[in-house]
Amino acid sequence: MQLRYFGTDGIRGVFGEPPLDVAFLRRLGYALAGYIALRNRGRHLQIIAGRDPRMSGPAILTALSEGLLAAGHRVLDAGIVPTPAVPEAVLQQHADFGLMITASHNPPSDNGVKFFDHSGLKLSEHAEAEMEAWLDRVTAPDEAPELPPLEKIDAAEPYRMSRTLTLPRQALAGWVVAMDCGYGATGATTPEAFRRLGAEVHARATEPDGARINTEAGSEHPQFLSALVRESGARLGIAHDGDGDRLVVCDETGDVVDGDEVLGILALHALRTGTLKHGQVVATVQSNLGLDRAIAGAGGHVVRVPVGDRQVLHKLLELGASLGGENSGHYIFTDISRCGDGLLAALQLVRVMRDTGRPLSALRKEVPLLPQLTANLRVRVKRPFTELPLFSKALHGAETALDGRGRVLARYSGTEKKLRLLVEGPATPELETLLETLKLAALHELGVG
Repeated sequence: MQLRYFGTDGIRGVFGEPPLDVAFLRRLGYALAGYIALRNRGRHLQIIAGRDPRMSGPAILTALSEGLLAAGHRVLDAGIVPTPAVPEAVLQQHADFGLMITASHNPPSDNGVKFFDHSGLKLSEHAEAEMEAWLDRVTAPDEAPELPPLEKIDAAEPYRMSRTLTLPRQALAGWVVAMDCGYGATGATTPEAFRRLGAEVHARATEPDGARINTEAGSEHPQFLSALVRESGARLGIAHDGDGDRLVVCDETGDVVDGDEVLGILALHALRTGTLKHGQVVATVQSNLGLDRAIAGAGGHVVRVPVGDRQVLHKLLELGASLGGENSGHYIFTDISRCGDGLLAALQLVRVMRDTGRPLSALRKEVPLLPQLTANLRVRVKRPFTELPLFSKALHGAETALDGRGRVLARYSGTEKKLRLLVEGPATPELETLLETLKLAALHELGVG
């Protein structure tokens, strides 16, 4: 299903440019008001809105609230909170809808909106298509009314408390933990949660700074976390993206642990303790084949879906499975939450370390990964691969060369104008050659910059 405004995870773009200019956002607010009212028999509804600290966040919240308040709905402002705190608040407050204003791991100039229904689930593609149909019919008034101040609620403390309760009191007494909050929405939640569990916390980039969010900090720049782990002698290092739904970790040596290794560690422990429902783990097409082999060797099975934590979640619910994730750092534990949650994932990883008494550097060895190389290339237009004969030929050639010993993946980003390439196989030199061939073909036909 090809949508005009919605991408892999809600609506996202550069603030001030279509589709994220104020005029569009005002229209979106009126369309959203009509959409959710129609599905609730015209009732006045309660909507919870959170945001990360990007400077454009308040303007987006105002534009969206205009239409919602005009329709008689009630908007509760949760302030700066991690994304998973919003669906948590929707459930706790018995609200009807949730909005999270964020561009996740993107740079400060970007922003966006994620949408949650009354059960805390991200909207399905079908629901997004229905909302787009409303957008095409709605016209916002020429002049924006003066809005009353939104009612504020505390969504951070209930979220922080519920996550802390997933481990015993003082479970981390004697632990030293390093963390990097990326100048985003987690500075007031993750460090405090670990301190309440008894850990000595060494944290950086905890200030919510919309001008620096994800800039030389957080999950997109783990080298800073690595240095902090080594300086502090931490047993574990954790980093989040701007809205806190991702987790990147370092072991006690300061080495970054691959996201597939983390998912494998969690899954293998769940298999051994009998808590992995149906013996199934849901991962995306981006995940390493080494994950499949490690899980299969322990008697489990990996189910693959397209990229996107929403895709992971919907498959988990379809299968009745309990664990899934993306190697980019999204992890979902359906027994506890239905949203990617960086803090929850960190605490579940800590649980494995406590239960086994083993350091992360040892646990990761149980998930040996195949060599994998990736490239993210910015493009002017996302043309179908069927219109790119040179690139299609290079793709076929790479697949033929690997001949079942690995794999090749090419896809466009759902949130940015980027072509993402992945080659995986037994030998890095061979992969380097194949990746370079693909990049040259893409450059020729797509004008990659």
